[in-house]
Amino acid sequence: MDRLTIMSTFVTVCDAEGFAPAARRLGVSPSIATRQVAQLERDLGVRLLERTTRHTRPTEAGFRYLERVRSILADVAEASEVARGERGAPRGRLAVAAPVMFGGLHVAPLLSAFMLRHPDVEASLALSDRNAHLLEDGLDVAIRLGAIEQPSMVARRLGQTRRVMVASPAYLRVWGRPQHPEDLAGHRTLLYEPAAAERAWMFRDPASGSAISQPIRPRFSSNSAATTIAFALEGAGICRVPYYQVFERVAARDLEIVLSPYELPPMPISAIHLSARLVPPKIRLFIDMAAERAHAWNFV
Repeated sequence: MDRLTIMSTFVTVCDAEGFAPAARRLGVSPSIATRQVAQLERDLGVRLLERTTRHTRPTEAGFRYLERVRSILADVAEASEVARGERGAPRGRLAVAAPVMFGGLHVAPLLSAFMLRHPDVEASLALSDRNAHLLEDGLDVAIRLGAIEQPSMVARRLGQTRRVMVASPAYLRVWGRPQHPEDLAGHRTLLYEPAAAERAWMFRDPASGSAISQPIRPRFSSNSAATTIAFALEGAGICRVPYYQVFERVAARDLEIVLSPYELPPMPISAIHLSARLVPPKIRLFIDMAAERAHAWNFV
């Protein structure tokens, strides 16, 4: 009897809390299941299960062994999935998350093209400007703007975007063009902030590289970038947004960039997934396809 089969029997006995129900799940006799676990205990030289007339439960050593065995069996199952995927097309459900505007403009077309290329894949796209939690939200991949601070995540950089200050030509004709962040104290500001309402904008001094914190009193604030940009287009004030959200409006001269020498470094655009030694083909191929389009995701 191979070791993986015996390990699987042990896990099933623990889950079923008994040899008889485990044997029914496995389609073998209780005596076979009992012999397999007994052989495992002899090989390891340790008692793994506490047997009573009512329950069969792991010992302290059994609990530790059970945790490791579950991980090993999961890796084996994942390796089999990867091998099947290498032979054929990826399949199954792919759950992706992205920021609202970036997801609608760039990730949705990418995901549509991926589904056309791989017809056995089903997909979902969650759009939110909060950073999604892959494990808790049941996600496979997230497109993230900004620094990746979770060491448990694997990140692949796909592009970058500036953070720009913009206003309409009509607004700048009336209020003037700020030359330094301090000038914002005399301007009307529009705040886009998806998480918490900040009351200071950070800049970088072009000469020294030091940080500049400029307090603001926004005349308007919203957790919707599209709404904030609409206010700016109407001449209501100056806002700061990722460049990918307004580069077409800037090219059309509907909006103008101000204070560009004081911009912070560009934010990276990355695809992240949970750390794993073996990445399922649906995830790997989706991120590869995103990388193919990375030349279009550099908004600098």
